[in-house]
Amino acid sequence: MNKATATSTAAAARASRLARKIASPQWQDGKFRNGLPETTHFSRALAKLLTAKNTKPSHPIPTVERRKTDFEKPPQSGLRVTWVSHSSLLVEIEGRRFLTDPVWGERASPVSFAGPKRFFPAPIPLNELPQLDAVVLSHDHYDHFCKETLEFFARTQVPFIVPLGVGDRLEDLGVHHSRISEFDWWEELQLGPVKLACVPARHFSGRTLFDRNSTLWCGWAFIGANRRFYFSGDTAYFPGFKMIGEKYGPFDIVAIESAAYNSAWPDVHIGPEQAIQACLEVKGQLYLPIHWATFNLSTHSWTEPVERLIVKAKSLNVPLVFPKPGESVEPGAIPKSMFEKWWPELAWETAEQAPVISTGT
Repeated sequence: MNKATATSTAAAARASRLARKIASPQWQDGKFRNGLPETTHFSRALAKLLTAKNTKPSHPIPTVERRKTDFEKPPQSGLRVTWVSHSSLLVEIEGRRFLTDPVWGERASPVSFAGPKRFFPAPIPLNELPQLDAVVLSHDHYDHFCKETLEFFARTQVPFIVPLGVGDRLEDLGVHHSRISEFDWWEELQLGPVKLACVPARHFSGRTLFDRNSTLWCGWAFIGANRRFYFSGDTAYFPGFKMIGEKYGPFDIVAIESAAYNSAWPDVHIGPEQAIQACLEVKGQLYLPIHWATFNLSTHSWTEPVERLIVKAKSLNVPLVFPKPGESVEPGAIPKSMFEKWWPELAWETAEQAPVISTGT
């Protein structure tokens, strides 16, 4: 293919993606929208920022270093989920491997010298990852869409599965358009024995002050013949959880974002108590906390999310598992230690002291 033809083909692919984007039911008045309104209290956020304590670890977080050889033997159960850090998960399900929201960069920021800094290096080097069937993205925020990490994958042949609008950002990083598949909420893709379903989330998108909600955000359901896994992406509480559970549940493992919440922004990040409720509504059989213990993105103590999850989960009999970064979770093969605390005892606010309840529900 000559250069002119390649340019024309790329332009056609971009035009096709744009047409699909503006035809989406979620696209209204020039941007993507949630089905529910968003409430933000800026003064409350400032007050919390001034009194925040223990937002970063004072000692190194324990991690488990992994290498490619660790994943040569497939999971006996048919499902194995490795928590790398934040929302980066290596998902092995019925013979396929996927990597969600890979962020190996030191900062979740548009610049290298400022912004939220990692608490620990990723326990699996990028070049030690096993062969992937796809990289799966939930949205384009910096703590989920890392330029330097995605440029690494751009130099490979790994396909990308992403929500509407995110394909343009990947092409700008050097990913060939033929490797990009975009999806709207409730659309599905069959990859051999595994079906991926793009499911709704209640969040927002954007990488600058001027492109808010120009791309879609979502969660993903990974559905095999015998095993199922749910990845929430970033989300507040909303009625979509019940719909996801009814359509695709039950799930053997659910990975739901569990931190970066605040009563000042209850409609973009879910609080721990509603996260446990969401687990029940999607029909999750085991809760794996994600989106915590990696970056300081809010004002709560860095250990508070899991402490509050434990309290609520106990009252509703929801099983929780706490892998260290780098550890794998497999149904039927979970060591006792993974149900135990590995983080320090720090002061934290309870649900009664600092409630986080999404509005409009």
